[in-house]
Amino acid sequence: MTASALELKGIRKDFDSGRKNVLNGLSFTVAENEFVSIIGPSGSGKTTLFQLIGGLEKPTAGEVWISGKLTTGSRGHVSYMPQQASLMPWRSVSANIELALEVAGVNRKEASRQAREWLDRIDLLEYADSYPHVLSGGMQQRVSFLRALLSPQPLMLLDEPFGALDALTRQQMQQWLMAIWEQNRRSVLLVTHSIEEALLLSDRIIVLSSAPAVILEEITVPFDRPRSPQLWREPRFNELKQRIHELLQ
Repeated sequence: MTASALELKGIRKDFDSGRKNVLNGLSFTVAENEFVSIIGPSGSGKTTLFQLIGGLEKPTAGEVWISGKLTTGSRGHVSYMPQQASLMPWRSVSANIELALEVAGVNRKEASRQAREWLDRIDLLEYADSYPHVLSGGMQQRVSFLRALLSPQPLMLLDEPFGALDALTRQQMQQWLMAIWEQNRRSVLLVTHSIEEALLLSDRIIVLSSAPAVILEEITVPFDRPRSPQLWREPRFNELKQRIHELLQ
């Protein structure tokens, strides 16, 4: 039996010397090459959960396992894409990508070649030698996702990566992300406030309660891949959307 990309065992997190309980015993897995979304009310501890998985915080109780190894409180086991692109402004677009490849052990010359090949695949080759500030928000997020995708860690954490984009750009980015992920499947854990986004992208959706957060339900998304851009027209899509909405009330 292969190890899960991520396994959380009874994760509890308290603050203020135990007076404030944010996460109340969460246990779930992300399988190899699986796309899982977490959705919950504001303040339900989703960001805290990512900090625990990434080793930036230690849980009050419970364990984090990544690829079959106990990693609780240990950093360097995940690649992370935040809401803002957070590209290095002093490095060119290509150099931002090359850094992820070099960290993965690719030599500098080969990293440069691969970076340009990947930028061509995401239609940004003409910006290879430009600096991030000349890119639109959507373009910056494409580069940021690509950098996370090419990092060597087996698990990607996506923290509301399209939350700051306008509605049309967000929709385009969802379609783009889905297409790139289909070609290069990695284990992904996404935090989102958008029920539609979770249904469009995910294999499973974990619905959290308000704090102290527990898992209200794990929903297996029944739609075949590759997903249709018109998925929202299907009655089952809207049934699941309504069910999740009711859970979050």
